[in-house]
Amino acid sequence: MKTISQFLSGIKKGDFLSLARVLTMVENDLEGSKELLSIIQSNPDTPVLGITGPPGAGKSTLVNALIEKLVLQGKKVAVLAVDPTSPFNLGSLLGDRIRMSAHFNKPGVFIRSVATRGSVGGLSARIIEMVDVLRASDFDYVIVETVGVGQSEIEIAGLADLTIVVLVPEAGDEIQHIKSGLMEIGDAFVVNKADREGASGFANNLMKMLRQRKPVIPVFKTVADKAEGIDELLSWINAAGQGDHSRKIFLYTEKAFRLIQEHRMRDVGKVELQQRIAKAFNSDDFNLYRFVSQYD
Repeated sequence: MKTISQFLSGIKKGDFLSLARVLTMVENDLEGSKELLSIIQSNPDTPVLGITGPPGAGKSTLVNALIEKLVLQGKKVAVLAVDPTSPFNLGSLLGDRIRMSAHFNKPGVFIRSVATRGSVGGLSARIIEMVDVLRASDFDYVIVETVGVGQSEIEIAGLADLTIVVLVPEAGDEIQHIKSGLMEIGDAFVVNKADREGASGFANNLMKMLRQRKPVIPVFKTVADKAEGIDELLSWINAAGQGDHSRKIFLYTEKAFRLIQEHRMRDVGKVELQQRIAKAFNSDDFNLYRFVSQYD
């Protein structure tokens, strides 16, 4: 069994087997994960790109096209593809590693499917930790593709340095509904499948709606399965820097709050708690709030 320092040394050198093992430790909160996370040194200069949007927009196809271009430039890319959870084994349901199979065996590409496991916000409960691990490796880009559940995906705006919202021309009829959610989080918008009818009109309407945001939010038209428009999108990504970090503070605050809760509750088991409540409940003077006060 490798030591924590050996695992960290391995991921810094680009050892994908060590990286996969560390991600499994972190995702499942296995022994050694807390120690590892407490000493890990993530590279803040490694950009995290968030790819989000409603189901069917072509997010995975767009990620595929981005990977293809970046690999040709000699870049190393890590992808966390967040999928819905299987109700049977709590694993990811769709399996983006299958959908991105063309890149799976490329030496500079690491792809990991992650299950939401009931977490809201379109992301996995351990996604922050997993991204920190990837940023401690030697990747040039980290891409996080969300599960694609609609307006609940705003958490990605705090995690990613740049958030890209992917839409399709058919979303035109739903634009007012989209406006209240996804419209507020994008650093850029992509109208994918732009060879379809109505794409130009939809893109123009998006640009009009986004003019009120400062700075002005760009809108790109792509046909991801034909790699059209990808160069323009990548040029913007490389020129945009790392965006506004204020949303990251809110996300990290929520994460810190949950971690503190876990730490303080570490000696409270639900089964034992249920047994103690069942025993106390039969007493004439049972009071739930007085019972809970013993855990203060």
